[in-house]
Formats: sequence, structure tokens, C-alpha cells
Amino acid sequence: MTDPGDADDADGAGGAGDAVAVLCAAVAAYDQEAAEALVEAGADPDRVLPDGSTPLLRAVEGGSRAMVTALLGHDARLRLPEAERGRLLDAARRWYGAGAEAELRRLTGVADPADVAWVTDSEYETVPEIALGGRRVRAGHGAVLTDLEWAFRILAPVAELVARGVRSPRTDHVDRNAALYVLNSRVSAQTWGQAVAFRHDPDPLRRAFVVDVVRYRMWGWADTAHAGWYEKECDRILVEWEAEETDADVLGRVLEALGEAEVPTREAIGLRRAGHPDPGVRRWVPGLFDWWPSGDAPRVLSPEVRRALRELCRDENGAVRAEAAGVLAAEEPQEEDLALLPDLLWDPDPEVVRRTLRGLGSVTRGVPEVAELLVRCLDSDDPDVRLGAAHGLAVRDDPRTPQAYAKVGPLGPEYEHDHRTDGLWRWKWRNATGRDGPGPGSRLVPTAVEARRGD
Repeated sequence: MTDPGDADDADGAGGAGDAVAVLCAAVAAYDQEAAEALVEAGADPDRVLPDGSTPLLRAVEGGSRAMVTALLGHDARLRLPEAERGRLLDAARRWYGAGAEAELRRLTGVADPADVAWVTDSEYETVPEIALGGRRVRAGHGAVLTDLEWAFRILAPVAELVARGVRSPRTDHVDRNAALYVLNSRVSAQTWGQAVAFRHDPDPLRRAFVVDVVRYRMWGWADTAHAGWYEKECDRILVEWEAEETDADVLGRVLEALGEAEVPTREAIGLRRAGHPDPGVRRWVPGLFDWWPSGDAPRVLSPEVRRALRELCRDENGAVRAEAAGVLAAEEPQEEDLALLPDLLWDPDPEVVRRTLRGLGSVTRGVPEVAELLVRCLDSDDPDVRLGAAHGLAVRDDPRTPQAYAKVGPLGPEYEHDHRTDGLWRWKWRNATGRDGPGPGSRLVPTAVEARRGD
């Protein structure tokens, strides 16, 4: 691995060399924003340094997918000579094949234990960062290799991409996300068929990975031209898969995906799986009941579904209760639901309480028993619970809404775009005009701070 400090200015003081030296420092520090700004300002990521490396090569060796993306650009295949493309690929393959820690140990000759910490590489991705012998490297070389191949239009075997995707069990690992991105960017019947065939693989990790391949394609982000065909194909695969899958973790992922699909049998699947012995399966059952018909037709849950949801609201597992409570509370309550609500609103798991309140916040018709429960929630120590209760009263046009919002108290910046903070203003608008106010995107809607003040 090259030394990040060896970026002497071959051109003397000032000029392009200084910019490249600063770029090398940003690469060594994993400062993606600085690297992007420097490249945009003209710093050359392909500049040959005194040791023969380039900033881009150092980024590849450093193992950060985000950093390589910042330096690679959109024209790398045309910009870089074939020999340089080969050198970058060889470096990525060497580091990935040996393993980041083993390669770093070979280069430093240090036998001491390495310091390993998981760090954020981009907004949604993480990677292990390894420090040894005064150097550090990120173990994202699988993602780097995958991205380089795709940028250079080298089609890696589907089996190899799947293997990279499951090398780490973490679903937010950069290697996994890079493999998913490329598999779904390669729009061909051959790639698709080879990828989904892994749903029959004996390794449950590979099967779980393919669930995400199907989900990505189902969302249609990679190939909008054939979105309709892929939607039907994904629905078919998921329905067949649900009936065959034996591993509880994989089955849970399949049910989660089915909750995002529009298949006519989803309610029947949910009823069949509601009593599954594994909570990782049961937690995704309520999502199969959480659907809305097309057009203006109201959603009507069957008696069988309501009974299943009530049982799941009493589940021993908090995650299961939370999912079920969020769906059931969003319905006009029946007598059995009203008897269940106090237990949900004072559940020992705070997520159950929050999901229940969010569900209640979507029911506009007033039920006196529910309103009284919401008022009691205003004494909670959790500001999210107080906000949920106040919003629930507001959507029901309860006259106690101003006092409820006064009890919410200060909220953190994470609530800046939370629609519930506008509840008091909307309540006032409705009572003054007799109609609902503008949507959240309108400037006529006050900010969260203004809404809480009552401006």
C-alpha cells in the first residue's frame, strides 16, 4: 500500500501539484466531501505521483467505495488507458482476495492485533475500518472491485457477484450494496435468470440476498421500460418462494417483500403465517394486511384479519406487537379493539406505543374512548408519544387540541419535517374555515416551531 504522505509536488510549489497533494490528504483521511470538491475544482485523480501511484489508485487500495466513487467519475472507461484500468482492477482484486487485514499486515509486517471498527462509508452503507502499524484501511474492496468492473464494462459472473454480496452477513455492508446495484443495473434475461435461480441455493445467506435482488427489481428503479413485466415476475417468484421456504430468516424477508407487492393472495398468506413459531416471521404478517384498494374505495379488513391482528397485538415479541398495532390502530376501532388499546398505549416496549399512536393519527372520525386515552398519553415522558397523542386529538377535531400541543414541549431537529407538528395549525385552519388546510409542502403551512407556538 502506498504511503498517503508521499504526494510531493512534482511541479514545485503551487499549481496543480498542490491540489493533488491536498486530494491525496483527503483520500487518506476518507474525507469524501473534500475529495469531491477538489476533483470538481480540477484536481486530477489520475495524476502520477513520485511513487508511481495516483490518487485514484490510493483510493482503490484504501477500500472506501464512497471515496473511489468520488474520484472515479462518470467517464473512467474512456478517460483511463487500458493499462491503468488493469492496474486498478489488479489492486482491488489483490486486496479483496487476501482480505484487508491480512494484506495490511503483510505490508506493515506488524504482528500486533489490529484495531477494527465499523464506520459509515456513505449515508446508507458501513464498512470495517482496520488500523495497524500506523496505517488504516477500509475493508470495502469487494464493493470497489464490483464498481470498477461495472464502470469498465466488465461483466463479472453472477455467482461471483452473489458471493461478494454475502461475504459479510451485515445487510448494510458496502460489498452487498454494490453487488445489488450491479445485478439490478445489468438488465438482461440471462443475468436475471441466473440471479433468481439462487433462491434454490442450499445456503440461506444466498437466498436472503436474492430476496433483495427481487425487491430492488420489483421497485423498478433499474429498468423502468420493463417495470410492468418485472413486477409480475417478482410477484410470481415471491408467491412461489413463500410456499417453499423453510428457513425462518429468509421466510421473514420474503414476507416483508410480499408486503410491498400487490398480490391477490397476500391476505391468505398472512393468515396462514400468523401463527408461525418464529417471531422473525410473525413480525411481517401485519404488513400483508396493510394494503389500500385502488380508487376511492375504503379499506375493509375482514373479521379473520382483525382477529389475527388482535392476537399479534398480544404477541410476546415487541416487534410483532408494534407491527400489528400500527395496522390495527389505523382502522376504525371495533369494540374488541377498544378493549385492547390501553394495553398497547402503555406497552413496556416504547415502539409499540409509538406505532399505535401513529396508527390512531390516521383515523379522523371521533371515538370518545380513544380521545380520552390520547389525553392520558399527554403525560408521557416521551416527547414522541406526547406529539402522537396531540396529533391524534387534532385530526379528530378535539377541542382540547391547543392544550395538547402546549404539552408537547420542545422537539429536536429530527421533527423538523414531521407532519404531526403542523396538527395545531391545521386544527385552527379547519375550525376557522371549515375545510382542510394546504398540503405540507405549501408555505401557507407554518414551520414546526410556528405551529407549536400557535402562530
